[in-house]
Amino acid sequence: MGRGKIEIKRIENNTSRQVTFCKRRNGLLKKAYELSVLCDAEIALIVFSSRGRLYEYSNNSIKSTIERYKKAYANTSNSSCTIDTNSQQYYQQEAAKLRHQIQILQNANKHLMGESLSSLSVKELKQLENRLERGITRIRSKKHELLFAEIEYMQKREVELQNDNIYLRAKVAENERAQQEVIVSTGAEFDALPTYDSRNYYHVNNMLEAASHYSHHQDQTALHLGYEMKDSSAAKNMI
Repeated sequence: MGRGKIEIKRIENNTSRQVTFCKRRNGLLKKAYELSVLCDAEIALIVFSSRGRLYEYSNNSIKSTIERYKKAYANTSNSSCTIDTNSQQYYQQEAAKLRHQIQILQNANKHLMGESLSSLSVKELKQLENRLERGITRIRSKKHELLFAEIEYMQKREVELQNDNIYLRAKVAENERAQQEVIVSTGAEFDALPTYDSRNYYHVNNMLEAASHYSHHQDQTALHLGYEMKDSSAAKNMI
């Protein structure tokens, strides 16, 4: 079974910490020695313990290795400074170029707006005039293109609206015909009923009045005959 991983943090126990330091220090010195021998590398290893004791290893000389390190570090610093200086100069040049281009564009914009023309020569003014004419030509062409497109769209809309109008008119005419047919059929049903005639009304009314008068006359005649029969009977009894 392999050894389990341990958490890399400060060991609190003094004895355990001292034992671990001794083991890992010896292992580190061994690895430095192997690396110097196998790879022919110049190695200088310096270790100070927590109590201040010094442990070192070098395959050449600690002092010479440190001097070599200082020289290499100085060269690296000089190279970095040189690179920083070159970069700074490059960015300054680029910024100057950009400012110059911005100034040129601003002047060109002013010239197009008709400003700051006093510094221009006749040739430059002629070139500016040609540029403006070409620009106006392109602007007009684009404007006409947009207007034609708008006109075409409006014509299509007009055709669509006309078709919609024709369709709506047809629907209205159809509804009117349907209503007319309903009215005609309703009028035919009313024509089938008996017609009202004032002459017939007066004729029937006269007949009803005559019948009523005749019936009243008959009633009066019967009543009169009854009275006469009663009077005759009374007379016979008196005799």
